[in-house]
Amino acid sequence: MQRAALFRGGDAQMAAGDLGELLVPYMPTIRVPKSGDRVYKTECAFSYDSPDSEGGLYVCMNTFLGFGREHIERHYRKTGQCVYLHLKRHVIEKVPGASGGALPKRRNAKLFLDLETSSDLNSDDFEYEDEAKLIIFPDHYEISLPNIEELPALVTIACDALLSAKSPYRKQEPDSWEEELQASKHAKTLLQLDNGVRIPPSGWKCSKCDLRENLWLNLTDGSVLCGKWFFDGSGGNGHAMEHYKETGYPLAVKLGTITPDGADVYSFDEEEPVLDPHIAKHLAHFGIDMLQMQVTENGLRDNDIKPRVSEWEVIQEAGVKLKPMYGPGYTGMKNLGNSCYLNAVMQAIFSIPEFQRAYVGNLPRIFDYSPLDPTQDFNTQMAKLGHGLLSGQYSKPPVKSELIEQVMKEEHKPQHNGISPRMFKAFISKGHPEFSSNRQQDAQEFFLHLINLVERNPVGSENPSDVFRFLVEERTQCCQSRKVRYTERVDYIMQLPVAMEAATNKDELIAYELKRREAEAARRPLPELVRAKIPFRACLQVFSEPSNVEDFWSSALQAKSAGVKTSRFASFPEYLVVQIKKFTFGLDWIPKKLDVSIDMPDFLDISHLRARGLQPGEEELPDIAPPIVIPDDPKALDIDESSVMQLAEMGFPLEACRKAVYYTGNLGAEVAFNWIIAHMEEPDFAEPLVIPAFGEVASSGAAALGAVGLDNQPPEEMVAIIISMGFQRNLAIQALKATNNNLERALEWIFSHPDPEEESDPALDTMDMENNANANILAETGSEGPRIKDGPGRYELFGFISHMGTSTMSGHYVCHLRKEGRWVIYNDLRVCASERPPKDLGYIYFYHRIPS
Repeated sequence: MQRAALFRGGDAQMAAGDLGELLVPYMPTIRVPKSGDRVYKTECAFSYDSPDSEGGLYVCMNTFLGFGREHIERHYRKTGQCVYLHLKRHVIEKVPGASGGALPKRRNAKLFLDLETSSDLNSDDFEYEDEAKLIIFPDHYEISLPNIEELPALVTIACDALLSAKSPYRKQEPDSWEEELQASKHAKTLLQLDNGVRIPPSGWKCSKCDLRENLWLNLTDGSVLCGKWFFDGSGGNGHAMEHYKETGYPLAVKLGTITPDGADVYSFDEEEPVLDPHIAKHLAHFGIDMLQMQVTENGLRDNDIKPRVSEWEVIQEAGVKLKPMYGPGYTGMKNLGNSCYLNAVMQAIFSIPEFQRAYVGNLPRIFDYSPLDPTQDFNTQMAKLGHGLLSGQYSKPPVKSELIEQVMKEEHKPQHNGISPRMFKAFISKGHPEFSSNRQQDAQEFFLHLINLVERNPVGSENPSDVFRFLVEERTQCCQSRKVRYTERVDYIMQLPVAMEAATNKDELIAYELKRREAEAARRPLPELVRAKIPFRACLQVFSEPSNVEDFWSSALQAKSAGVKTSRFASFPEYLVVQIKKFTFGLDWIPKKLDVSIDMPDFLDISHLRARGLQPGEEELPDIAPPIVIPDDPKALDIDESSVMQLAEMGFPLEACRKAVYYTGNLGAEVAFNWIIAHMEEPDFAEPLVIPAFGEVASSGAAALGAVGLDNQPPEEMVAIIISMGFQRNLAIQALKATNNNLERALEWIFSHPDPEEESDPALDTMDMENNANANILAETGSEGPRIKDGPGRYELFGFISHMGTSTMSGHYVCHLRKEGRWVIYNDLRVCASERPPKDLGYIYFYHRIPS
């Protein structure tokens, strides 16, 4: 069938009397959405087409998946489904009234789709109007809706249920990011008393109990009162709620959450967090300018920092008129509510040619071989996102035709540029307690999470993530015996410490700190910010220097001793990702950020950091494992408390965190996090750590890390961790078996056995396949080691991600990329030519190898 014939107009519309007979053959394929069914009526599964798009959206009446005009034929051919609900939203000019203005209409009179709208809906010049039709393939018969009289009852019920279905991204869990905040019914008509109250930039406290944390500003009368008490002992005395009960003033904003992007607002009347579309106006009533607000470490804000000093303004290039960019590669991404970390990382990822080729270049093949539900396929969602960012279809300059300007004013015309990555985020964050939430996250952690998923879902013989992978050589030396051990590990990011002691403006910093403390004590406006200036070479020097090894056990002495470790590059990656370790923890375990300026170079040469291996005259430490010591008191266990606290701050029970760190051998919070994910459904997940008897240590320890299969099959969690590092599954199993399921020793075993046995146990292979359906998830490369792309250590900067705020749990991310010879800023939906790229304030930097 020709495409033109398939999408012809209403000439195929059936007579009313024939509708029932026409639908009879398709009745078995028409389903009524049930509780738990997800109805994708706002977005195509393969593109970012929606009912707002020119061709509208086709929703399958059997699977409830949505498809744009370009992809509907693919689904029809693949599934044979014939009946679709076609949804289209039109933007039409309002009918002029007698006085020349727009004729008033009943609000949302012709708006029945549960789609995102903006303030454009209330424009004086135009309005939205929704249209729904039943389309029957392959002849493209159209049945306009509503048509209750002629349609079979089942079809009518199915259509009504589909049209009234809620967003598929809303869940029951209150902490899930898909639980979208709704605009408060009080926001538009909120009463604000003209009582002269002005809120100072700092020094707040509850007006009833003098508490200085968890404070809420009532948006009606300006009262500052404490919130409710929490189970962990934090919070307040509930005075904000008492005030609502006494006055009925419904909305309050949490002090300490106000940023240029919004604030946390709670409705006492609606008993839930809400959106306040007019929050800027409501705050301005009390003298608060949102555009000048920024977070401080204890939840306070200061809004009197001078322009061009605040990192919010410098990084976002505020105060400079930026030229919008349009076309392929210049597509913005909507912020879904603290999803700027995802937006920034994905913009950087899809600026890399290897990722473009892997997903966008293979797009037809990926789509053709996607599962019946493409919303649950990683490669499909990556290809969809890449095409959305790179095609230019969703980044078109505004039309400047005089005729269109006459019909609807240019400044009010609704723009649909940019993409909303809801489907992508829903899939990529599924099962992850942090990324599936609505909270701000660490862009570096999300980058590693993404790389892990790329590794597990290959699109060909090569994974695009190979460009980031490199080997790190770690040289550990016993300070007493002088003997050394060389090991290698896989990494994807160079973590560069901040050399604060090397600041070049120490005198200014000391003077500023004194003035700041004096101002806080006197409750005066803070002095102009002085940012520490750190030379990049000093940070690189700290990275290359030896560091002490805590609780080092020397196999030469058969006892604990002092040890030092030095890291070098055993290979240099094609793309070097450098993270500036700005985030740290205070003595009270409150996350903090070092507000520093580092002169990051455009051209970077780290060739001098190339690993050299065992040197003449060096003697290796014996390959002897430390003895197993079981203390009588479980509290005396050697558990890395810093890792425990990192996990506990994510919201996991403290005892579960202790068990995770213990059973993963103190290998760090990331490894322990994987243990938590694998065991959080177990009934004893939060029970105190119980140490087994001496004879049970090996078996119990292994069992704790995962279900051990027949013949002492290694735990799947450990196997998955090693696979995620780039090794093949059979090598991971062999290494774990050779080291009694000790993860750290297994990694050492892999690097010390470059040519493992090629023979495999058929029984083990069979058991492998039964235990893991994704046994062949990594592409065969002919090498048992990790795939690396070694080369010279000379690089050029092409992008960086910056963070604004005081910790990874708050703030905002933007991305700067160098494209076509100039820098471009990607600030969620806003994509503009950069005039002053703040390269000294970045958090994650992306370098590309310079060809030799």
